[in-house]
Amino acid sequence: MKILVLWADDRSPNLGVRVLGAGTAALARRVWPDAEFVFSNYGSRTAPVRLGSTTDLLKEAVTRRVGLNRWFAGFDLVLDTRAGDSFADIYGLPRLTSMTLATELAYRAGVPVVLTPQTIGPFGGRRAKTMARRSLRTAALVMARDSTSAEAAAGLGRPVDLLTSDVVFALDVPARDARRDVVLNVSGLLWQPNPHVDHARYRRTVAQVHDALVAAGRTVTLLPHVLPADNSDDDVPAVEEFAATHAPDAEVYRPRSLDDVREVLAGANLVVGSRMHACLNALSVGTPALPLAYSRKFAPLLGDLGWSHVVDLREDREDVPTTVVDVARRSEDLRGEAAEVAARAGARLDEAAAALRTRFGGPGTAA
Repeated sequence: MKILVLWADDRSPNLGVRVLGAGTAALARRVWPDAEFVFSNYGSRTAPVRLGSTTDLLKEAVTRRVGLNRWFAGFDLVLDTRAGDSFADIYGLPRLTSMTLATELAYRAGVPVVLTPQTIGPFGGRRAKTMARRSLRTAALVMARDSTSAEAAAGLGRPVDLLTSDVVFALDVPARDARRDVVLNVSGLLWQPNPHVDHARYRRTVAQVHDALVAAGRTVTLLPHVLPADNSDDDVPAVEEFAATHAPDAEVYRPRSLDDVREVLAGANLVVGSRMHACLNALSVGTPALPLAYSRKFAPLLGDLGWSHVVDLREDREDVPTTVVDVARRSEDLRGEAAEVAARAGARLDEAAAALRTRFGGPGTAA
């Protein structure tokens, strides 16, 4: 079984994208232990053309000059992650368009496409909804990672085949070793002007949260979850600026790898962050997490798993620092709740593996 995983890999500076790559492969290996995986993400050179370029894809669709159709046809299955949360138009139509076109060309090459566990929607415009309907209709299997996404797919006329959870819960859990108290992830995406929340208010909130934790006697470690890259929204500059201007005594920990960050989070008492996979990484290793959410991808996924501890930054709230301190105070009691979340998610991913096996077969499955 040769499998193409789209929009995730093991080299992305975004550790959440690495989670998607590793977790998707781990899920697929439950069905096909000996599968061969090829990963293609923005900036990857695995495909004959840039899959993130709508212009290149359209040109190749017409000319077939460089053999993209033949390349797609060399795979038995395409697992389309949509980077977890990009099957939507909140990041702009160009991103949705290139992802949709790449999947369409794989479908036309005769390869079955699976929309792996992901957020579906929102889709604000007519063009976005048209593309979404097409991708849903041509997918051989559609899996949503939260109930709101399942409702969005049904509203577009193609109900999902399975409501499951995020693939981070398919990863192995590291041992709990080095101990840290509160790990605070500062988002470079929200640190500067962005379409999600007011960046100045976000900066104030981060400062207030840090100060409230320190005043309560907690030790704070600052953590980037998106490492330096060519884009402007990685977390490291935001973390370093915040440390230099506001928290000079805080430890700054820059992860070296996905395994490294999961080990760090496993050893924390609490994780607070705006990168969703910083929080999901934590919960998947049994550490309580308090997301500072900026979009609707957070609450439905966590709510489906029974985790209600989420702060929505889109709301004008003055109680965020006190909420964080209260959750930190109860962090040891919340470890049991976090373990239950991981168990529920793991059971849902067992169902996802079963759906893949039923639809496409696997070792020991009758043809």
